[in-house]
Amino acid sequence: MVFTPGQVIMHRNVRRGRIGWVRPARVVSDDERGLLLWIARHTPVVNEVSGDGYGMRTMPFADYVTRGTSLKQGTWNGPGVLKLHRPGDPAHSVWWFRNDADEFTGWYVNLERPAIRWSDAGAASGVDVTDEDLDIIVAPDRTWEWKDEEEFLERLALPEHYWVEDEAAVREEGLRVVKEIEAGGFPFDGTWTDFMPPPEWELPGLEAGWDRPPLR
Repeated sequence: MVFTPGQVIMHRNVRRGRIGWVRPARVVSDDERGLLLWIARHTPVVNEVSGDGYGMRTMPFADYVTRGTSLKQGTWNGPGVLKLHRPGDPAHSVWWFRNDADEFTGWYVNLERPAIRWSDAGAASGVDVTDEDLDIIVAPDRTWEWKDEEEFLERLALPEHYWVEDEAAVREEGLRVVKEIEAGGFPFDGTWTDFMPPPEWELPGLEAGWDRPPLR
């Protein structure tokens, strides 16, 4: 399945068969370098919250899992972000972060299960991932650090509720990418750091079928 530049697809995170978040994205390219997506500021999004309406990060995970879940619509309020799903289905994606002036501020390695593509005839298309929470922040000079390690460990302590099954595999994937970061090869070589979306791209929305049952 190959997506078309400019096409709107639903970029979704799924957790234990539930939708964790949905972010409509524009396809920048889909080629030998991977699937490159653009999520624009003010894009309508959906996030899983507790049954009483609070985000997962507003409370201990042990409390969150006792309150049930619901889906809440919102808006991507941060600057626009590029996301690359690389070929060969590696267990991560690479994001390009920028500031409010649209200046590149660094990369973000999101450790996750490989993306699964889907398409519903006449309705939405998209990719499903499972975010495995441990991440890597990379500065423009390619110095790096782990992110969300405490959150990762907190959730691992509740395996009956958590979606990460192999802590060692997640860390191993992160360390594999660190070697690429330190070597300065693609995609950590300056490619797309000056990307700007075409001016004719309108803000995408949630398309019918955004809530189709997850593939995982």
